[in-house]
Amino acid sequence: MLPGSIQITGEALSGAEIKDICESLKENSVRLLSIRGCQLSDRDFGRVCRGVTESHSLAQLNLNLGVVSTINRTKHLADALKTNRSIQTLFLHGSPLLDAGLVTLNTALSTHPLLVSLDLGDCMLGDEALRLICGMLPPDGAKSGLRELTLSANPSITTKGWARLAIAVAHSSQLRVLNLDYNPLGDQIAGMLAVAVASSRTLEVLDLEGTGLTNQSAQVFLDMVENYPTCLRVLVLAENAINPELQQQISDLLSEGEEDDDKESEARCSAGIPTREKTTWVPHSSKG
Repeated sequence: MLPGSIQITGEALSGAEIKDICESLKENSVRLLSIRGCQLSDRDFGRVCRGVTESHSLAQLNLNLGVVSTINRTKHLADALKTNRSIQTLFLHGSPLLDAGLVTLNTALSTHPLLVSLDLGDCMLGDEALRLICGMLPPDGAKSGLRELTLSANPSITTKGWARLAIAVAHSSQLRVLNLDYNPLGDQIAGMLAVAVASSRTLEVLDLEGTGLTNQSAQVFLDMVENYPTCLRVLVLAENAINPELQQQISDLLSEGEEDDDKESEARCSAGIPTREKTTWVPHSSKG
């Protein structure tokens, strides 16, 4: 039987439900486990983590909206991730991790053999956490790293931290999707990110919704997509003080590039050349 999914949202989980979840994990009958926003005791959280440790089928784990609510739970999760070898996607959006939580999780996250997508949106992170996250975006040839990273709504990160991320993005050999929406970035940091995007050979989606940008940032991105080759295909600039016409110009130019890529892809297929894998973007409305 193919592995299935367990998805529960915002409920108080009973001991019986926890037992069923753990047994399913141990039997390798779960590919997706989501208990976002659920209430469970520390003891039961530890039991779920032990189940994650023993599972060889679990590919996606969603603990969004405060499930990982204490440093003790963070330690349990770190221990589980150190042993687990199957998880590809981890959602921790809305968990009060703070920098200390990322320090606890760092080794498990950065050494996990299959983890490619990580959501740390609204986790109260600062510059120290971002420094560790940059280590999960290794430069070309170093090792595999994240393909999708969400850092939405972490307003404590400073210009120094975002500058470090921009450098890491510019040199990352893997990153396809970067969600930075609802951070107070402003035009200066957006300029740094534009340089990173221009340098990146992989980044396809950049979400800057609600990040305090103006027409100045939009003009920089417009100049970039008009005059320089880029892998970028989606740039989200909604909820910023940016002229809609400028946004449309950027969107049109990126769409033209995507059409050119499709033609090139067809040519590569007809020539028997493998096509580069494309990442499917998850819209903001489904984040969290």
